[in-house]
Amino acid sequence: MKNENMSSRQLKNKVLELLQSDDFAQGLDVILRLPLKQVVNPLFSFLCSVDERVKWRAISALGSVVSDIAASDPESARVIMRRFIWQLNDESGGIGWGCPESMAEVMARNETLAKEYVHILISYIDPDGNYLDHPLLQQGALWGVGRLAHSRPIYVRDAAALLNPYMESEDPILRGLAAWAAGPIAREGTVPHLKKLTSDQAILTLYHDDRFIEYSVGTLAQEALATVEGQ
Repeated sequence: MKNENMSSRQLKNKVLELLQSDDFAQGLDVILRLPLKQVVNPLFSFLCSVDERVKWRAISALGSVVSDIAASDPESARVIMRRFIWQLNDESGGIGWGCPESMAEVMARNETLAKEYVHILISYIDPDGNYLDHPLLQQGALWGVGRLAHSRPIYVRDAAALLNPYMESEDPILRGLAAWAAGPIAREGTVPHLKKLTSDQAILTLYHDDRFIEYSVGTLAQEALATVEGQ
């Protein structure tokens, strides 16, 4: 069956099969050979998957798909970025699961879109901005800031001070994500917060390069401090 002749259901099933593939790198390569604008909706639907592997692979795939769309049709890519933003708006009636992470993944892969939308991503962790008060969405926004901090630090340097309160959070996942995000962009005021966390034994799982890796908050703080000292 040719890709262009697939029904919406068949395309969704095909995308799910590729997201569940044992070799996701190969699966992603196949996704990128499908009609890109048509795979966006199926990928959006999998952001709500209860299977963490499917959800995070959908985030990764959206990053690649939207970046590729932007190469030939920048306005269509902007429409998708605005869709992420709308999903995080209270007026949308939705929750926006996976949207901050997907925005960040797109921007990590596409500098033009990073320049245009990074300030919105940062605003999601800013109490004076478009602050997300749901803990899971906060985790997603912090992961997003961290993804950019580790890939395009120059664009999120202004977010450094916003990370400090999260390092004081009662939620160990927020503490760990903030520490992870802080390393490449830390300023003088960030270091004391990181030092406080170096003995924090709470565990969290980070997704990166199709891997789920467990870290203690203390380990992430120590790695962040090492990055600061090496700058």
